[in-house]
Amino acid sequence: MTRNNKQQAEFILLHSTKYGDSSLVLHTLSREYGRRSLFLRSVSAAASVAGGAGRASKRGGARAAVLGLVSPLNILEGEVAVNPASSSAMMTVSSLAASYPLNGLRGNLYKASISMFMAEVLFRVLRDGANEEGLYDWCIRKILLLDAMDGNFSNFHLLFLLELTSVLGFRPEFSDLAPFVCEENAAVAENLMRLPFEEAMLVPMTGAVRSDLIESFLSYMEIHLEYPLNIRSASVLKDLF
Repeated sequence: MTRNNKQQAEFILLHSTKYGDSSLVLHTLSREYGRRSLFLRSVSAAASVAGGAGRASKRGGARAAVLGLVSPLNILEGEVAVNPASSSAMMTVSSLAASYPLNGLRGNLYKASISMFMAEVLFRVLRDGANEEGLYDWCIRKILLLDAMDGNFSNFHLLFLLELTSVLGFRPEFSDLAPFVCEENAAVAENLMRLPFEEAMLVPMTGAVRSDLIESFLSYMEIHLEYPLNIRSASVLKDLF
């Protein structure tokens, strides 16, 4: 930490909440701070910096660019400041920039929907302050992998859930998962758990089976986390896959 208590940090944006007329609370995951909420004081001010002192139309375009940065699962860089007078005070962030363009995610409806699901799961699963070892780097690898994939990613979100349980320390054996999976889907679920990632991505299944397995895996996670997740974006995936 520098003398002015500011540090450049990279983080994954999980969710954003509007605060007042022009500010945002960014719910993030970073290597340095884990799951933390960061206060973006003024989108308009950030836009003014990005757009300079030129015409209003230029500043308006800069404001749209700033708002475009705060999309769930974007990987961002920013200047994070800590209030030294209070360890409980929310950190602030400024000077946002994208670390990766992620054009493969934003330009594909199906991958964009999976990324929204991943962001919501991480937002709901991780409590403020959580910082499991290796979690951030694993998330970065998953995001960049999905961004780079050209096809055969329909099972990606299922494997994401299974791998997340492993990173968090409660990956199930199939016998643990069996009570949550209906009998007709048991063989498919077991294949997803048993096969290497590349082969598991190619396991064939209907949309109905894929939707049932999402619910089964989330139910298993809720039991271990001991709180409900209520993943709303799961319904979007049911319609698409």
